[in-house]
Amino acid sequence: MLKNGWLLPIIKGWYILTKPAVSIGESTTWCAAYWDFISVYLHDRFVERYCLSADSSLDLLLGDTVRPKSLLVMAQTGGSSVVNLPHESTLAVYIEKNNFPAEVITVNDIRIMPLALALCRISPLFFSNHPEKAEIALRMIRDATELSRCLLKDGYVAAAERLVGAYRFLGLDSMADTIFNSMVSAGYKLTAKNPFVVDQPVLAFGLLVRSPYAARITSLWQTMRNTVIDAFPAAKGIPENKQSYLTSVKEQFVNDAYNSLSIEGYQVTEELIKQIAEGKWNPQQSASDKEQYNALAAKGYWQAFQAVLKSIEKIFTKQNPGQIAKQDLMLWYQELFVPMVQTGVLSRENLAGYRNNQVYIRGSQHVPLPQAAIIDAMEVLYECLTTEPEACVRAVLGHFILGFIHPFMDGNGRIARFLMNVMFAAGGYPWTIIALKDRQQYMQALEAASVKHDIRSFAEFVCSYNSR
Repeated sequence: MLKNGWLLPIIKGWYILTKPAVSIGESTTWCAAYWDFISVYLHDRFVERYCLSADSSLDLLLGDTVRPKSLLVMAQTGGSSVVNLPHESTLAVYIEKNNFPAEVITVNDIRIMPLALALCRISPLFFSNHPEKAEIALRMIRDATELSRCLLKDGYVAAAERLVGAYRFLGLDSMADTIFNSMVSAGYKLTAKNPFVVDQPVLAFGLLVRSPYAARITSLWQTMRNTVIDAFPAAKGIPENKQSYLTSVKEQFVNDAYNSLSIEGYQVTEELIKQIAEGKWNPQQSASDKEQYNALAAKGYWQAFQAVLKSIEKIFTKQNPGQIAKQDLMLWYQELFVPMVQTGVLSRENLAGYRNNQVYIRGSQHVPLPQAAIIDAMEVLYECLTTEPEACVRAVLGHFILGFIHPFMDGNGRIARFLMNVMFAAGGYPWTIIALKDRQQYMQALEAASVKHDIRSFAEFVCSYNSR
């Protein structure tokens, strides 16, 4: 199996089952299998006598979709070691016999610290190196007595001072008071110390969150929006000559469809797209037309394009662009795939909406959100689109975050580009077509935003197209 490409090596004696077409340097298979491997490997080596460190526990508790470069594990048996894993990642093990957590929970069949204990044990550097993660984790605690119990049990005075200072910084004074009063009542002297080095929180003052995924979408939006604004000229607003704008968009359909479909790997020609746009493609009467999978994709694109034009017309009547996206985006998606459903290529339930399985993006280290997080995350995306005053931010971050969530089994890229252009139209920016020839640069910019949370290259890339 190894010789014929069915197995990819991880470390000596450990392999991932894959397909022969996948190259050894491909990261997608490793990203998809990472946490499964960690679970099986740690159980095989330590059974239940291990636990992830506080920092690494938070990665799982916060639903971080990026595979960590370094995973830190505490164990009760064996010896310390560092295991080198594929794609420049490591698994470091250290022995912890005296301070091993009394309470351990499992996430993805991996033993980790509960949220409250992890927050009590993280180092001060975590707040400066990962302020967004620290903020979301603190806001996920619903009852401060969870923290007080851990702090009092182990006498974590320094941690208590950090947590009191952190909660006051976030505007959660009642949480801070509960921790402070419980420690003082037990005879400890505390001085609140704010461990954050940023000027202000990312999320709203005093906010508690239920979903780490939803909170991350809000955090990404808030931390990235100023970078996007800096990259773009000011919006002109809804065009005065609305009909002229719509006519211009319609004239760009062939070019738009060719490039958008080709970016996703469909093999279409401008002649085929013209045939569909002119109504000359007929799968009911032509067997050759019915067999053309690419033609079905092109037909769906044409129908979705018409739905997008109607959405722009609504926005031109000064309706809120975010609200229009919330009302119409699922219709765009359905129109994309109606031809495939009508011809039996896809079953009808594929039109129902959001995916019901995990997906992975080939060539990317970013793992889209789990299926259970999609509804919350999409609701937050619509809220951001609805309340955001800058059209360029709605366009660029709308595109990026929809791809980050990846709510559909297929069609995410095309829907993201439709969303981008609808938001651009609301600001009077021109319709923007990403060319197939720049696909690699486009994907690299999205990867940097997804994995490194650096939106600058993507914002500048889109702006360079928008200004042509």
